[in-house]
Amino acid sequence: MLYRETGDFKTSYVKDQQIFPVLQDRIAFWGLLVVAFAVVPFFIDDYWGNSILLPFLVYALAAIGLNILTGYCGQVSLGTGGFMAVGAYACYKFMTAFPELNIIFCVLLSGGVTAAVGVLFGLPSLRIKGFYLAVATLAAQFFLVWLFNKVPWFYNYSATGQITAPERTLFGFAITGPSTTPAATYLFCLAFLVVLGFAAKNLLRGRIGRSWMAIRDMDIAAEIIGVSPLKAKLSAFAVSSFYVGVAGALYFAVWFGAAEPTEAFGINQSFLVLFMVIIGGLGSMLGSFLGAAFMTVMPILLKNLMVGGFAFDIAVAKHVEVTIVGALIIFFLIVEPHGFARLWSITKEKLRLWPFPH
Repeated sequence: MLYRETGDFKTSYVKDQQIFPVLQDRIAFWGLLVVAFAVVPFFIDDYWGNSILLPFLVYALAAIGLNILTGYCGQVSLGTGGFMAVGAYACYKFMTAFPELNIIFCVLLSGGVTAAVGVLFGLPSLRIKGFYLAVATLAAQFFLVWLFNKVPWFYNYSATGQITAPERTLFGFAITGPSTTPAATYLFCLAFLVVLGFAAKNLLRGRIGRSWMAIRDMDIAAEIIGVSPLKAKLSAFAVSSFYVGVAGALYFAVWFGAAEPTEAFGINQSFLVLFMVIIGGLGSMLGSFLGAAFMTVMPILLKNLMVGGFAFDIAVAKHVEVTIVGALIIFFLIVEPHGFARLWSITKEKLRLWPFPH
């Protein structure tokens, strides 16, 4: 009864097909967007920008990409870190080779390059699946990191092997480089997340998204009813890699401003994004955001509580963080495979009936 739908009638097909069919959801979503765009930039500082908000925005994009592939299409991938590296290095090459190219196009073209690489490494999915596909994408992870380490052309023959983002401005505000402001980088990443988030949600609700879910649920039955496994799987790899590549470009150019492949895009990066999807909820857009928020905020809270509050050693806090993540993954895989997103859905169902017994 606290989450009422009574009187919320749908009088047209357009209203019935809204992304947020419930009035309360629409009010909450648009209110959140207003706060994010019109309020937060005036209060953000370096700590909030670089430690909380930018990590959340970048990892939310990466989680959406992995969720499209694994949660919606059922194709297991352990190569997210490698595909983020493709986006980062592609962005670096575009920024250095074409100094006049707008930073927005650099990021989008980086996603396009990553999509092409994703299709290439997605070809094995046409013949293998499950554990074997996971091993194939894991091989892609190690190969891509090795490639960016060993071929000097990718880092412009730098003596250190590190790539550094040149300064780029947008509407007079520095987006990359040493003179950026937290508000400018935050709004830039937020705009990408909102636009691409809407695009992903609408894509999932259309013919392509339904073909992905048909392949996920039962690929043989999907092929019998006319879904092409070739188109569905490769398009899922392409779209997923595009989102992950954009996340990698923002990670390198806007968030850190510099990167080194082994440290920034190693296997730990792939597992981190996978944990976000599992804990947040497989096959859920909301789960991608919840998982990214949890994995971004939880280590900071633990560090402040255990190190700052109870004077524990930093290493102890890190061990506790890893233990909590592992326990949550086991819990969600056994008790609630759809993660935080499903728990929120159950909470809404209970609020509809409260205070009456269930």
